Amino acid sequence: MKKLFLCSIVAGLLFTTACNQSSHSAKAAVADNANVNATNAPVMKFEKETHDFGKIKEGDKVTYEFKFTNTGKSPLIIKDAVATCGCTKPEWPKAPIQPGADGSVKVTFNSAAKMGLQDKQITITANTIPAQNMVHLIGEVTTGTTK
Repeated sequence: MKKLFLCSIVAGLLFTTACNQSSHSAKAAVADNANVNATNAPVMKFEKETHDFGKIKEGDKVTYEFKFTNTGKSPLIIKDAVATCGCTKPEWPKAPIQPGADGSVKVTFNSAAKMGLQDKQITITANTIPAQNMVHLIGEVTTGTTK
């Protein structure tokens, strides 16, 4: 009876060790695959991540194009771009940006009913790692004539 009990314990330990090793191997394979994907992923490299439009009169609209290059190894696909406020409208290329190619995200800020310092963040979601890139449009809205 003691031998049967000891054999059961030894078999259980061997089984647990074997399961842990295969689980560790599976985790290592997944991690290696993620590294390969990160290595080949598209990269969105902006010329400027912040643009200061300076002072503008309340009610004016300003537009700026955030230019970028895909410095990665696969086509870059922008899925979405959203601003922190409905007063700021981003437009982006719908076609894939090939490695080494340039593109831009055009942002228009409408200062109607806005006053004072403004910092509008635009979050761009793409097939990059990490999946989101951010740019800022900043400036000041005044009541008098400007520029």
